[in-house]
Amino acid sequence: MAFLSLDVADRLAWLTIQRPEKLNALNNDVLKELEQAFADLEQDDRVGAVIVTGAGEKAFVAGADIAELKRLDSASARVQALRGQTVFQRIEAMSKPVIAAVNGFALGGGCELALACHIRVASENARFGLPEVSLGIIPGYGGTQRLPRLVGKGVALDLILSAEMLTAADALRAGLVSRVFPQADLKAGVEKLARTILSRGPLALRSALAAVHQGLEMPQDQGLQYEAALFGLLAATQDMQEGMGAFMEKRAAQFKGL
Repeated sequence: MAFLSLDVADRLAWLTIQRPEKLNALNNDVLKELEQAFADLEQDDRVGAVIVTGAGEKAFVAGADIAELKRLDSASARVQALRGQTVFQRIEAMSKPVIAAVNGFALGGGCELALACHIRVASENARFGLPEVSLGIIPGYGGTQRLPRLVGKGVALDLILSAEMLTAADALRAGLVSRVFPQADLKAGVEKLARTILSRGPLALRSALAAVHQGLEMPQDQGLQYEAALFGLLAATQDMQEGMGAFMEKRAAQFKGL
């Protein structure tokens, strides 16, 4: 991959966007590599969780590549938006936990990439924003849909219509991120979180992701039925017996994904 680097160790994959001279801005080549990388990671039995970050200390992803966007007409712009949405939906639909380690600017498409991840953590120098209306457009890679679902309609509209940036502390208060670390501690902090998640039952993690992701798109009564169905399926697994047995025996569980 020309614009991504991948490091896998002990079931944890670090996927780093490598365009630091452009503040890791998304162009079509990066989108193509992201789509392929997540398709591969989904099938890679060595990987139990993924951390997405940006190269350098200035930016996670500072936005989409404006030079590319400026050349679009009405028809091609719609195709471009659908293209980005498809890639980010692929990330959101991952059956393995995906954590965004936001290490600087996460603006426009970069903020939308973070929103597509299951969990967002940030360094203290991180900044979040959807500045598209200041360019005469709107977020096109899912920002108008995921942000209101995450932080509520009022806060989302404030951010989208003002095009102003949020600090990491403000993002934490808004619920956009769940944890904030000093910049020097971000890698260790997010890896500790990922390792904690990886210590849990892999089938349970997959079902929890499905229950939340699918359930949010259903009426609550249907979501509750879906949750109950997944709960019932997990009761038939060896992992449930192991997890509950380990709890009763006061030892660490040794899950096998069975």
